Amino acid sequence: MRLVYSGHGRDPFSAMESSFVLLVPVLVAAVAVLIAERDQRHTWLYHFWIGGATNVLFVLGTFLIMIEGLICTIVAVPLFAILGGIAGIAMGLVCRLTNWSRQTAFCLTALPLVLGGLEPHLPLPQSMDSIERTRLVAAPPEAVWQQLMDMRDIRAQEIGDAWMYRIGVPLPTAAVTHLEDGTAVRHITMGKGIHFDQVAAAWEPNRRVRWLYRFSADSFPPRALDDHVRIGGHYFDLIDTEYSLRRVATGTELRARMTYRVSTGFNWYARPLAALLVGNFEQAALSLYARRAETSRWTR
Repeated sequence: MRLVYSGHGRDPFSAMESSFVLLVPVLVAAVAVLIAERDQRHTWLYHFWIGGATNVLFVLGTFLIMIEGLICTIVAVPLFAILGGIAGIAMGLVCRLTNWSRQTAFCLTALPLVLGGLEPHLPLPQSMDSIERTRLVAAPPEAVWQQLMDMRDIRAQEIGDAWMYRIGVPLPTAAVTHLEDGTAVRHITMGKGIHFDQVAAAWEPNRRVRWLYRFSADSFPPRALDDHVRIGGHYFDLIDTEYSLRRVATGTELRARMTYRVSTGFNWYARPLAALLVGNFEQAALSLYARRAETSRWTR
């Protein structure tokens, strides 16, 4: 099934389609329970366990033979395991109460194969969300602003604790601002050759800046990110990031607000997950700016 669902973007049979993400775990669990029930009856707990476990092995198998990337594997395992466990119990009921267990498995096999070619014709949701985080910095706004504008030689230990980097997103290496035709543009570089720009849409030195994201055709080299979670793609995009600075008695209140888009057929799962990762990333980024500003020449 994963080989069948090898389409890219919004092509038919893409692995980001609901017909794969939501139906194939049900199929995997149903086949596992059907085989298990051929020899002897098992408990409902066993049906849940075997349905979830076979799906975990399924996802890990696609990673081991390099069909799937690390990021998508980590994100998919909880969903596939839970769906598989529930489907395992449902298939156990079918095996116990009816004589249609084999027919059910055949129908579950056919369903994603039929829907996979139809789903790309349906529009994706365009869910826009914003996450905001705040950090008090023991440094004046001028010192914090300097770090926002010119952040070089970022080390893994400074920001690597963010979960999105732990699951495989390449670490940032620098964020340096230049003036281009009178507009401030911040150039972002990351590991594996990733690079893109943030263009200032609002600019009040030492007080506020709002960055819009600008990507080029070569911003994400092949295999730098899983295609399914590529920024600016069909399923996920960053819209803007705004930083505001307010002078307080102890230094600076630094506030970050990031707006992003999530567009999947299973946003009920993808949106909370994106909010968790984006919020954690913002907190890690604010900590980086705070540490650099607090040890800069402004505070010595």
